[in-house]
Amino acid sequence: MVTVGRVVGLYGVQGWLRVYSYTQPKENLLAYPKWQLCGSKLLAEFAVEASKKQGKGLVAKLQRVDDRDQARAWLGFDIRIPRADLPELGEDEYYWADLLALEVYDLEQRHLGVVDHLLETGANDVMVVCGDRERLIPFVPGYYVKRVDLNRGFISVDWDPEF
Repeated sequence: MVTVGRVVGLYGVQGWLRVYSYTQPKENLLAYPKWQLCGSKLLAEFAVEASKKQGKGLVAKLQRVDDRDQARAWLGFDIRIPRADLPELGEDEYYWADLLALEVYDLEQRHLGVVDHLLETGANDVMVVCGDRERLIPFVPGYYVKRVDLNRGFISVDWDPEF
């Protein structure tokens, strides 16, 4: 399962949820007909009954969630889908979920840490690498990112370890 969004609020009184999408473009989240909602100790699957863009955000109505009180129970839950439902990627393209927890080394094989999460900045994505300290490394293949080896679990970067 891959996390593709999060339930962030309520919309109306008929069980609609405000959702935040991690997909690009954000509306792609609405294309998946079934969601798994995952919280700290609870997991449930729902068919998406209806969904739409609302203002600058997205809202969805899930089957079996019929009022505001039922919807409130799902606030803060992650939205996950089966990995098999994701589109195939081209060469040198990666899902963020695949980069998480990869070991990061500089060109001299010095260990810089592991990818904790990624940030979208507008100009380019940025890896947050946690090791002896936190480093923000732009995810720019061919420039800073020299190699991504998903099978062996590492990323090689052209990055000064003092920076």
